[in-house]
Amino acid sequence: MKHLPGADPELVLLSHQYEELERIPLSDMTQEEINQLVQELGFYRKETPDAPVPEEFHFAPARPLPALPPPQTPTADGKTPPKHNEGEHPEL
Repeated sequence: MKHLPGADPELVLLSHQYEELERIPLSDMTQEEINQLVQELGFYRKETPDAPVPEEFHFAPARPLPALPPPQTPTADGKTPPKHNEGEHPEL
């Protein structure tokens, strides 16, 4: 967590190479909703602050690495279609 005074809170998910994968705004969420979101994303919650974290959660607590998309083939007009998957938000 990195606190930025005056900034709206958001959860930023990074890859193992520190590349930004997704930003999730948190300002309209309750603490209970945020806790549920983090759990749904697959983060591990320790039983006590000094409890060890299982090895499988050391480097990739949220999501598996995204698969590389297949190469784009040009359409009939010779243009390459936009690169984003179904359900993906191109503005992210």
